[in-house]
Amino acid sequence: QVQLVESGGGLVQTGDSLRLSCAASGRAFGTSVMGWFRQAPGKEREFVASITSKSGRTYYADSVKGRFTISRDNAKTTSYLQMNSLKPEDTAVYSCAAGYNFPGTTPNRYDYWGQGTQVTVSS
Repeated sequence: QVQLVESGGGLVQTGDSLRLSCAASGRAFGTSVMGWFRQAPGKEREFVASITSKSGRTYYADSVKGRFTISRDNAKTTSYLQMNSLKPEDTAVYSCAAGYNFPGTTPNRYDYWGQGTQVTVSS
């Protein structure tokens, strides 16, 4: 079992940066693929990025490639999403998830979810 808690969201301006954190508890973190998803009002949940447990291999949605970076610190059982050059269209609730499938681009590939953190980018 894995419990996930996101933090780091907020209100920023276009071009700003934010770093989201996903703190995990539970023994399974070290073997889990970690993913980040986002959901804007009226839209479906959208894959953002994922990272494997040991090698740190990453995968990104085209919409964030080159701007966002996913990472993890297994010693701290925490995953991060560094978001640079933010745009208004990045506004959404961002959630982290843990699973066992890579790249895990659909929500059904994940077994555990955090509650989400709001990111709002003003123009």
